[in-house]
Amino acid sequence: MTHPSYDDADDPEIGDFDGDQLDLAERLSLRRVAGMSTQLADITEVEYRDLQLERVVLVSVWATGTVTDAENSVAELKLLAETAGSEVLEALVQRRSHPDPATFIGRGKVDELREVVIATGADTVICDGELEPAQLRNLEDRVGVKVIDRTALILDIFAQHAKSAEGKAQVELAQLQYLRQRLRGWGGNLSRQAGGRAAGGAGIGGRGPGETKIETDRRRIRTRISVLRKRLREMDEVRATKRQERQRNEIPSVAIVGYTNAGKSSLLNRLTGAGVLVENALFATLDPTTRRAESTDGRVYTLTDTVGFVRHLPHDLVEAFRSTLEESVLADLLLHVVDGSDPDPEGQIKAVRTVLAEIGAGNVAEQLVINKIDRADATTLAGLRTRYPDAVFVSARTGEGIDDLTRRVEERLPRPAVEVNALVPYARGDLIDKIHTSGEIMTLEHTADGTAVTARVNRGLAGELAPFTRE
Repeated sequence: MTHPSYDDADDPEIGDFDGDQLDLAERLSLRRVAGMSTQLADITEVEYRDLQLERVVLVSVWATGTVTDAENSVAELKLLAETAGSEVLEALVQRRSHPDPATFIGRGKVDELREVVIATGADTVICDGELEPAQLRNLEDRVGVKVIDRTALILDIFAQHAKSAEGKAQVELAQLQYLRQRLRGWGGNLSRQAGGRAAGGAGIGGRGPGETKIETDRRRIRTRISVLRKRLREMDEVRATKRQERQRNEIPSVAIVGYTNAGKSSLLNRLTGAGVLVENALFATLDPTTRRAESTDGRVYTLTDTVGFVRHLPHDLVEAFRSTLEESVLADLLLHVVDGSDPDPEGQIKAVRTVLAEIGAGNVAEQLVINKIDRADATTLAGLRTRYPDAVFVSARTGEGIDDLTRRVEERLPRPAVEVNALVPYARGDLIDKIHTSGEIMTLEHTADGTAVTARVNRGLAGELAPFTRE
């Protein structure tokens, strides 16, 4: 499955709508080099540290759903693999009621997979699911090449795209939590304790129960996880301070959520001119970006671009990114962006709502936004309009529907709670400015004694206006 490129800066009718994208050159300069490892260097001599994603064969078990669902799942896995820097050589799908508990796919399919790996010269097999450690080991032993699952693949993509200190720490934490149960040493000697005569010629001081190599790695992983969690708690305190400042000023917040590559960053740029990186790749955005926006009547609110979701988003990632995802939980309104040109937009909607419910944002007000309508099939759009009559249909690329979306957002922003009628002296023009910024002006008149204003404002500003209110 290939998605259309959104690099249309050369189109004179469209222009460069995405702003300066100051980090694009930096991102392009850090593209993966074939044969180079992107793995963590802290934990050594562990087999699952060395993931080489170059020439791969995809394997999927079709247990539920229709043929189209199975095809869409494999197509998405292919896109994930290509985003990680792989060349997909072949894809195998097996129809069975549930994955094999020993090898994920059945014994006959394992033999077929082995033949395909040999014929294509693949060096990695990627399974569409989260495999148990035993399944990974058994399948790897029988196929003879590296086997990874969907979770490890997504973690690898996140590791490539993380830029900020917080993003890198979150990804590393998720990687270590995933890896802790999947350590596997290089050979049997790493699985034995050196004690008594088994210590060979180690001599006095070198004998005893000791600690196996894998035990050492597990201990180091636990220590590193503790360090990362402490670091993330400190970073979360900084984020919480900024959030409290916005809440104290009662500035409404809007979070842009949705499936990965649905066009969330393009939409943020279109609405605010933020200049956030836009790339036709999965998980291009990992670090939330918050930008100030202003309604047509002068009210200020914030728009936050968040990390994209995907079907079966690994639990470790959801847990590691919980502080970042809290931007969605605490928002006044969620703009749920859907790729209208995707083969299965309703599957995207279901997957995103599943993650939102998992992080506690299931009850936040939601505005569905169907994006990329310039690329979408007319029949698909007609079905979406029927099924979701309250959705707004837009194209961040061409600007179609953006005005309608802006109006809808303004309509759904929370209204200030207190209505005031005040005569504000001209010397207190700062209060009038605050009303323009965070309130909703109903009437305004300049008189000889000051500015007569009727407005809806938040409680804090109502207190500041109290000396000047009138009946």
